[in-house]
Amino acid sequence: MRKSWDDYFMDIAKEVATRATCDRKLVGCVLVKEKYIIATGYNGSVSGLEHCDEAGHMMVNGHCERTSHAEANAIVQAAKHGVSTDGATAYITASPCWGCFKLLASSGIKRIVFGEFYRDERIFDSAKKLGIELVDHSEKK
Repeated sequence: MRKSWDDYFMDIAKEVATRATCDRKLVGCVLVKEKYIIATGYNGSVSGLEHCDEAGHMMVNGHCERTSHAEANAIVQAAKHGVSTDGATAYITASPCWGCFKLLASSGIKRIVFGEFYRDERIFDSAKKLGIELVDHSEKK
């Protein structure tokens, strides 16, 4: 039987997460529009700077600040290459933190499919108010 599109793109997001360079949480994000991948991102340092797996973690208030999150990196990749994210779907191995949710919403993402729940309940109420569909893909496996 053929995989659903959600299963297909979530599997790709899991593969993207294997490139992550902060071992505290390996996260991958795939931005998709009209069933085509427009950008990917994983949690890692600013391009050209040392990564956690090279230099260690930069911990501030219990969070590693050396890395940018997968969602932010995917949005930046799309912007860098002049690709519109308006109306796209984000496939993420973990639900977005509040900051990344705001970036996704502001960049025009209309659907977020996530693998596991990660920390922030605010995304649910805000997504409903904004008309963003949230899909918990962890229940599908």
